[in-house]
Amino acid sequence: MAATFRWLELENGPRCLLATCPIMKHSPEKLQFLDWDEIKTFKTAKRQNEHFSARWLLEEAVKEWGGIDCSGIYVHRTEERAPYLRAIQGLWIQPTLPCLSIAHSQPLACVALIDQGWTVGVDAEPFDRPPSPSVFDMMAKGQELALLQSGKLDALQTWTSKEAVHKAARMGMHLNPRDLVLSSNDLKNKIAIANSIFQLENLSNDAYHITLAWARDSHPIRTLEDDLLDATREAMRSGDDWKVGCATIRKNV
Repeated sequence: MAATFRWLELENGPRCLLATCPIMKHSPEKLQFLDWDEIKTFKTAKRQNEHFSARWLLEEAVKEWGGIDCSGIYVHRTEERAPYLRAIQGLWIQPTLPCLSIAHSQPLACVALIDQGWTVGVDAEPFDRPPSPSVFDMMAKGQELALLQSGKLDALQTWTSKEAVHKAARMGMHLNPRDLVLSSNDLKNKIAIANSIFQLENLSNDAYHITLAWARDSHPIRTLEDDLLDATREAMRSGDDWKVGCATIRKNV
């Protein structure tokens, strides 16, 4: 199985990579980024294959990104279930890791990576499977809902756009898709959420409508190691107490 990579030129210049591959069976012992606790919850082989394919693709995307040893990192999730790359605890390495987003829609898996300091979301759906009108009121309200019901706003594009922004915002259930209002069908929308402006990019291929959303990361994900390293740096800058301690240790050696 081969992955397809597409480097993107985004407004304001963040480095961004889109990777895609077909969903297939994989041998789990050969995969780096599996979440076994999550795998135990899967009820079907289809869902397992989606997870395996997406995690295989993520590893291939990280390799394509370059400069990162995959054996020293793993995929963690925030309280809102947003995935992110994290250095393995205890190794005390601090690689510069890209932000990520994962999507899968049978039979396609997608991974998007973007420079640290930015956040990204990607979603993909086949052109031949648009959302049913029965779910329009779950997607939109007011004038936007009326535009969907009249066919003046493309339902599939609205769905993938809102899913992509939802992933990039990393707010989970705290963000209602009905509150994300699209202004048109041209994917030039800029959606404001709190202090961030999320931009949209159309990355569709012949079979799938693929939407990317990105913004500057106004709320970076922090780890315990980040907090400890920051505290250590602050102690080193704080003055005499740190310097005396270091000097005392040197004299005792």
